[in-house]
Amino acid sequence: MARKKASDFDPALLDMLDDYVHGGINRRQFIDGAGKFAVGGITAAALVDSLSPTYAAETQQVSPEDSRLKTEYVEYDSPQGGGTIRALLSRPVDASGRLPGVLVIHENRGLNPHIEDVARRAGLAGFLALAPDALWPLGGYPGNDDDGRTMQRERDRAEMIEDFVAAAGFLRSHAECTGQIGAVGFCYVGGVVNTLAVRLPNLGAGVPFYGSQPPLEDVPKIQAPLLINYAGNDDRINAGAAAYDEALADAGKTATSYVYEGVNHGFHNDTTPRFDEAAATLAWERTVAFFNEHLR
Repeated sequence: MARKKASDFDPALLDMLDDYVHGGINRRQFIDGAGKFAVGGITAAALVDSLSPTYAAETQQVSPEDSRLKTEYVEYDSPQGGGTIRALLSRPVDASGRLPGVLVIHENRGLNPHIEDVARRAGLAGFLALAPDALWPLGGYPGNDDDGRTMQRERDRAEMIEDFVAAAGFLRSHAECTGQIGAVGFCYVGGVVNTLAVRLPNLGAGVPFYGSQPPLEDVPKIQAPLLINYAGNDDRINAGAAAYDEALADAGKTATSYVYEGVNHGFHNDTTPRFDEAAATLAWERTVAFFNEHLR
């Protein structure tokens, strides 16, 4: 069966999905609301399932067993955060020396198979990629995104930020890293990348995907060059985009923003119908080129 695309769904239903995945409504409210769009014998529950991620092997661009990569789980200390955090570390097996690092930060549901796949893509692009699991203090990613979202809401946001700050320090000081690191994040954690740019004066580059903007008064603290990716159909996040762009320009920061017209929040995630292949491919090519420019 062909994978569903965003164009197969009513835009109002996709807006409702966005509200659901970001905690605005619960699953029961989402199913009840989806019932208005269930036609032709399709139940509301089946409609909701068709919008959910598909973590099948065929959706992974880089297999966990890819022989071109050395991939392993590691643990690092986060004394100001969750204590001990597990992360996926990925790098090319044929690397001839130390590599620049890329911190790959998950969405609001833990280190799921999709983000692990993104980390492997970064490793395959020639970086030492580290993808932490902020749910590790609660037992780790639970195997499905619904429970992962519930668990992540149980964690203190400030402590989770410290987990990612600690991850940056761990990656920067890793024996196989040059000491130059960047960060990429999606959705909730696109906002975390903006926060890390404020917090870390030695961040080499930041690439937030459709993430919330930091307080504008913090923009002068940013030292890292930024590549900011927005979805055209994302009023919630885009509401703050113009002011952020203006503040970055006024502060003399190096920042480029791209709006991918006609696509939805989450367009880079190839496990859901919101995925847009053309936009995702272009955005990732720009991301890799940006890291190559600023980290090597």
